[in-house]
Amino acid sequence: MEYRILGRSGVEVSAICLGCMNFGDKTDEAESIRIIEAALDAGINFVDTANSYGRGVSEQIVGKALSESGRRDEVVLATKVSSRMGEGPNQWGGSRYHIVQQVEQSLRRLRTDRIDLYQLHIMDPSLAVGESLRALDDLVRAGKVLHIGTSKWASALLVEALCLADRNGWARLISEQPPYNLLDRRIENELIWTCKRHGIGLIPWAPIASGILSGKYTPEGPLPDGARFNRRGFRLNPEAIARADAMKPLADEKGVTLAEFSLAWVLRQPGITSPIIGPASVEHLQSSLKALDVTFNEEDYKRINKITPPGQAVSNYYDVNVYRRLRAEAGIFEEHPWRRRAKHKHRT
Repeated sequence: MEYRILGRSGVEVSAICLGCMNFGDKTDEAESIRIIEAALDAGINFVDTANSYGRGVSEQIVGKALSESGRRDEVVLATKVSSRMGEGPNQWGGSRYHIVQQVEQSLRRLRTDRIDLYQLHIMDPSLAVGESLRALDDLVRAGKVLHIGTSKWASALLVEALCLADRNGWARLISEQPPYNLLDRRIENELIWTCKRHGIGLIPWAPIASGILSGKYTPEGPLPDGARFNRRGFRLNPEAIARADAMKPLADEKGVTLAEFSLAWVLRQPGITSPIIGPASVEHLQSSLKALDVTFNEEDYKRINKITPPGQAVSNYYDVNVYRRLRAEAGIFEEHPWRRRAKHKHRT
């Protein structure tokens, strides 16, 4: 296993991070625990979950697996806060009230006395950043949290947070978790540079574009109607499928699947610390591990860039999670891309 320093923390994490979003949902508890054990056996020491995954179920499974195996201290354990956890007005967000309440529940579910990386799960542009940072700093000083990070934050807000932390002596952000894959390369325009400049580790999610880069779709085949892809024009679309299909010969030349090739590309990109995988089975995990052995040369990158140019996107991950929030806060009206089709469908 390859290990990399996470931001400026000095903590070494595996070049692949085990994401636990499927645990307790798509993957039952028994298989989830087998995946965790297999990941640790393979040298993965970075595990990422969130309080909102299954409204706490994922954290419970992770906590059970690590506690009963006695392997908690082998792991850099990351979880998140600020996504909605109930219907009440204070059941989401980055307020001190919500953060302090939720950290205690996450600690209980994870069966641990500390969270190694506590991340703000969503960007709330309407909230004063200092409100969240001061609350997180108090948790660090109390020893309940070791390091803090963000997920889906705009570069400008990250820099604002760093300035506030340095000015007030608060705990500094060490990581950001954006979406990044061969079909959406928009973090290359600004975020990667910003994070490299300020010593923030990047932990990208959706490295195989939610399965679009698995190779199972073809330009000639029908689009699926499953729950994951019923927003077909939003992420899964003919252009995304065509570009994924054009990448298959490059993966074949490396002797790996398109998913393995795509994951390898992300983990070899500049500024990337540890892409997050979301295996639904042990077999998926074993496939992901093969990406560690894939390397690229200059000619490989030229061929990839012809198919999917740097900084561009044909599948909407980054914009809808980051810039759309900023536009909404500025008062710019727009329909949500995955709701537009449903609205038109019901017109009479």
